[in-house]
Amino acid sequence: MYTIHHDDRPVAPSAGNSQSQNVLKENAILVGVRWGGSSAQTLGEHLTELRLLTETAGGQVVGEVVQRRVSPDAATFIGKGKAESLMRQADELECHLIIFDDDLSPSQQKNLQRIAENSIKIIDRGGLIIDIFARHARTREAKTQVELAQLQYLLPRLTRQWTHLERQMGGIGTRGGPGEAQIETDRRLIRSRIKRLKDELKHIASERATQSRRRRDTFRVALVGYTNAGKSSLMNALTDAGVSVEDRLFATLDTTTRKLQLDENHSILLSDTVGFIRKLPHHLIASFRSTLAEVAEAELLLKVIDASSHLAEEHLRTVNEVLEDLGLNEKPSVVVLNKLDAIDDGGTLTRLQRQFPKAVVVSARQRLRLAQLETAIMEACTRDFDRCLLRIPSRQSKLISTVYQKLEVQERAFEEEKTVLIVWGPKGVIQAIKGKILEEV
Repeated sequence: MYTIHHDDRPVAPSAGNSQSQNVLKENAILVGVRWGGSSAQTLGEHLTELRLLTETAGGQVVGEVVQRRVSPDAATFIGKGKAESLMRQADELECHLIIFDDDLSPSQQKNLQRIAENSIKIIDRGGLIIDIFARHARTREAKTQVELAQLQYLLPRLTRQWTHLERQMGGIGTRGGPGEAQIETDRRLIRSRIKRLKDELKHIASERATQSRRRRDTFRVALVGYTNAGKSSLMNALTDAGVSVEDRLFATLDTTTRKLQLDENHSILLSDTVGFIRKLPHHLIASFRSTLAEVAEAELLLKVIDASSHLAEEHLRTVNEVLEDLGLNEKPSVVVLNKLDAIDDGGTLTRLQRQFPKAVVVSARQRLRLAQLETAIMEACTRDFDRCLLRIPSRQSKLISTVYQKLEVQERAFEEEKTVLIVWGPKGVIQAIKGKILEEV
């Protein structure tokens, strides 16, 4: 049985305190619409994912309702008659939560809520995802980003009926962030709060930019991918970072960066980032821009895909769509097919390798084929390398020391009052060092 907290704020897990203690159950009905030429199988897969999201939020799915439509009803999304039938079904199942797989407009949500009256909450996929983010947020940055997304989602939906529901009903779709106190404020106060949160995120982004400048000379790689694809497991397998790994959606909301030594002369900075998902709310992406700055600053993206999932291709499309929304899909990338150990059908792996011939297949959990991945990273980070001869006056000892720190010195010789070095490294670093060599008068 799945259960749900009715606390106002997300509760951090603690030893000896399971999520099943002192909680109430919240039954949910899922609503999916099959559009035009879409297949029943695709809709079924999407509802399966919505079920996982609901369970991640602590809900228990007691039913699913499917409708076939050419286009959404402007007033209620599924039509008034279907909406009234849905509410009757919810009453029969003693269900107090209805979750739509598609995003509802504020007016559609308001009209559906009016039909449901006060006994049933209506939320959409976007609201559910934001609720999960609120449940998992731990750091100041993550909590600030989630609250901003919650308020931006709530603002156009703020009505007296919503205020009553928030205050009286609690549970999924009303967790954390604004809380009752925020809901009781008017639009002006919420807009003011949004402005303060944006200012705070600008400050956080500034701090992150300062940290980033200190790491500018090191090649940076970011792990991106569908939620629960095993990015954090891969991060731990490569760097022993000790990142929390859980078999649940959106277990990671904060970015973790660690150094990875590829060989004696080459190291990179590897960052683990928040996972993506189909129909990720745009205002949630916007709120998490400071966290996703690590992706923007990376010189290589590792697109981690769960190879054991039959939706692997769709998950990669979703990752690419989110990156495109962020203007980052042109970055150099390597597709990483993870969870090799979970594939029980050799045909699946063959098909994926045929579709993604340059992909690297690994098992983060079993630490299999990680050497091949490190080789692929090495090839990417040395793609812009050059070999060069430098003649540096011996009196520029600090510059010579910098050369040894930032470049691979392959040969060394001395002539008159100069140190002659044959070096291998990034073209940009070599050019910067050349610019500091003093010419003899």
